[in-house]
Amino acid sequence: MKKLLAVLLVGAILGGGVAYVYRTEPGWYVRLRYPLRYETIVRGHARNYHLDAALLAAVIYQESKFNAHARSSSGAIGLMQLLPATAKGIALHTGGSRFRVSDLDDPEINVRYGSWYLRHLLGKYGDERTALAAYNAGQDNVDHWRADGSGIPFAETRHYIKRVEHLKTLYRRGYRRELYASQ
Repeated sequence: MKKLLAVLLVGAILGGGVAYVYRTEPGWYVRLRYPLRYETIVRGHARNYHLDAALLAAVIYQESKFNAHARSSSGAIGLMQLLPATAKGIALHTGGSRFRVSDLDDPEINVRYGSWYLRHLLGKYGDERTALAAYNAGQDNVDHWRADGSGIPFAETRHYIKRVEHLKTLYRRGYRRELYASQ
C-alpha cells in the first residue's frame, strides 16, 4: 500500500509539474516546442520593414511552422504562405520584374515579400489585429466586414489572430536575444 501511495504521489507531482510548464510556457519550454529558424532573415526583414521580429516569427510559425516548402490547399507557398498572385504583385511593388513561383520556396524572398505585405496591411488598417485578419482572410473580406461594422464572422480568423498574438508573446519571451540582437 505504501508503494502504491508513493507511486501516486510521484505521479501527481510530475503531473502537476507538467501542467505548470504547459500553462506558464517558460522560455526553455518555448524554445523546445516552438522552433525559430532563419532568425537572421526574420530579424533583418523585421528591421527593414519596421515590424516586431516576434510578430514576424509568430506569423511564420502559424503559417508554416518554419517549413520553407510548405504548401496549402489554397495554393499558398512557403514560410509565410503567400499566394502566387499576391507575391507577384508584391514583387512588382518592390522593384522586381521577373517573378517566378519557385521564388517563394526561397526563405529570404518569401520572408521579404511576406514582411512587405504585413507592413502594408499594418499601414492600411492601422492596427495589428485587423492586419492579421487581412493576412488570414484577405483584404476584401476585412474591407467588407469593416464597411458592415459586423466584426470578424470567421471563427478561423478570430482563432488565427489570438494564436498569432499568443505566439508573438512566446517568441518574444523565448528568443529575445536572437530576434532583437543589435537593435
